Amino acid sequence: MIEELKNTDIVNKVGGRFKLSALIQKRMIELMEGGRPLIEDTEGMSQMEIVVQEIKQDKIILDATGDEKKPATDVL
Repeated sequence: MIEELKNTDIVNKVGGRFKLSALIQKRMIELMEGGRPLIEDTEGMSQMEIVVQEIKQDKIILDATGDEKKPATDVL
């Protein structure tokens, strides 16, 4: 298990466990379909570890409705 997921900080950052799960699932699908990681130095990391690091570094967030992942730079 990824240690970062044991800490409640990442859960609180996203707004709850359900929203965290939705964000992880949506981003992992993007990566599996050929999307590029938004973080540097991903060698040796699983897709799950990449997604968790993207969340921790505020590279991705859910939009206000929680329906869709958006890059953090696009938030208004």
